[in-house]
Amino acid sequence: MQVTLLFLMAGDAALAVIAVSSAFMVRFGSFLGNEDLFSLMGGVRVSVFSLVLITTSFLMEFYSHEKLLKKREMLIKIAISLILSFFILSSIYYMMPIFMFGRGLLALALTIFGSLQFLWHIGCNKCLNLAGLASRVLVLGTGPLAKQIGGLITTTNNNHVLAGYYNCANETVFVPSHHVIGEGEGLDDTAIREKTHKIVVSLSERRGAFPLKEVLKCKFSGIQVVDAPSFYEQLTGKLLIENITPSWFIFSDGFRVTNFNGICKRLTDILFSVVGMVLAAPLLPIIVFLVKYDSPGPILFKQTRVGNREKNFVLYKFRSMNQDAESKTGAVWSQKDDPRVTKAGKFLRATRLDEIPQLYNVLKGDMSFVGPRPERPEFVAKLIEAIPFYSERHFAKPGLTGWAQVKYPYGSSVEDAIEKLRYDLYYIKNSSLFLDILIVMETVKVVLLGRGGR
Repeated sequence: MQVTLLFLMAGDAALAVIAVSSAFMVRFGSFLGNEDLFSLMGGVRVSVFSLVLITTSFLMEFYSHEKLLKKREMLIKIAISLILSFFILSSIYYMMPIFMFGRGLLALALTIFGSLQFLWHIGCNKCLNLAGLASRVLVLGTGPLAKQIGGLITTTNNNHVLAGYYNCANETVFVPSHHVIGEGEGLDDTAIREKTHKIVVSLSERRGAFPLKEVLKCKFSGIQVVDAPSFYEQLTGKLLIENITPSWFIFSDGFRVTNFNGICKRLTDILFSVVGMVLAAPLLPIIVFLVKYDSPGPILFKQTRVGNREKNFVLYKFRSMNQDAESKTGAVWSQKDDPRVTKAGKFLRATRLDEIPQLYNVLKGDMSFVGPRPERPEFVAKLIEAIPFYSERHFAKPGLTGWAQVKYPYGSSVEDAIEKLRYDLYYIKNSSLFLDILIVMETVKVVLLGRGGR
């Protein structure tokens, strides 16, 4: 998933350079000279131009793997992205003229980029749907897990096509019978006949049913063999926790924690929290006035949350609920249109301004800028009993924002907690600087579009 996103972004960055060069060609009769393009200042100008275009494209969800954009929808999104980029770049050029290429080039370069971007993304979408380029997947199993994996292949934009299901040891058939292309012995012959690229082991019960010798033949024949949880992770960006065993966590790739990564993450947290406090400073008088004017009570709200390795800490927020909102009910999840939330609180929650004081938690070291959101001890005690592996999310420092927050709406039940845990464990397993940057960009998009707050 991340590889596809990075590939599309890299393509757009290259198109931005081509667009600037082509604009120079049309405007002045020659391509942008090497001494300009590859000079320090020329590189900075191209980088600013590319970064703005990629950011606006990201906001328009051009890099989402979850659905393919139709041509008309793509054209509309490109038009909006270009208009937004024009105003952003014009503002940058007005405030810092040193970044500007020349008069009359911006509109031309944006038009060329939009045309190239349309062709590039249409071409990528076509490639994802071409049977010859897509990976043919044979699902080993016909039970409930196999049905789930097969449904995922057929409904997700993932460059995979379902070759069929293979039944082993008379497993109960939960999948469409016409998609069962073999059973018993002969898995390797079936896989070769169907031109299979990948076998996903999706047996509900492996003991006494796993065709070890035949799977080995497939493996040595060049066919990739993966288990269902790993395949599910690749396609969805979350973990299939109900079909994961402790041994899977132990032997799977990921969950690497090094001193170097820890130091880099802490330094980044300090930098982001300080910069965030400076940028938020002009808003503080307005927020204080809104909180005090709307309802009586303190400005700041303090609450105990569970942090790294299940150690409690005090989390700070701007108060968005009526004072003593839980005096009668005790600890309860926030609901949609929660009557306890004040008018000012609704605005602060929708814009995430109520979470500005948590920058202090990040600076103190109680939290990280990116990580699983910290829950209240009352909820954690119940969730640990109800959900397998829930405690494992506390091996990472909690974050101001996280993978679950940008990929899943606000949670208010055990079922929601399970779904968010899938994303939290995926983040812990695949934690990296690139994933953190992606989460920050997604968070900006969520805030600007007003998604998820309650």
